[in-house]
Order: sequence, then C-alpha cells, then structure tokens
Amino acid sequence: MGSRIRRALSRATLAAVGAAAGAAVGGLISRQAASSGGALGALAGATIADVRSDSDGIFDALRRGENDDAPDDDAAAAE
Repeated sequence: MGSRIRRALSRATLAAVGAAAGAAVGGLISRQAASSGGALGALAGATIADVRSDSDGIFDALRRGENDDAPDDDAAAAE
C-alpha cells in the first residue's frame, strides 16, 4: 500500500513540475499558450513518472538487443 502511495505522489509531483515548466514557457507567448503548455507539461511529467516507476525501464529491451518481431534463436534452430 505504501509503494502505491509513493508512486502516486511521485507521479503527481512530476506532473506538477511539468505543468509549471510548460506554463512558464507558454506564458512567454500568450495566456492561451500558457494554458496549453501547462496541460502538455503535466501530461509529459506524468508519462515520465510512469516510465521511471516501471521495473524494466523504457530502454531495457533495447539494451538486451531483443526484437519482438524477430524469431527466437531456439525456435529457428529447432526447425
């Protein structure tokens, strides 16, 4: 239960930071851009929090050199 709370707080924190950064950048242009920038920043922050909380990470499959479309070596050897 505690890990779920920590994960939710981490996600909310990164979403808030992303929203603030997006609104700040958008605010340099106009009020409407600040609103849109805040929304996009919050979405980006929440997405980053989800990727960081994943146990494998986003680039784990790339590091191992796995390709989901390619046949396994064991399956190719069995044929």
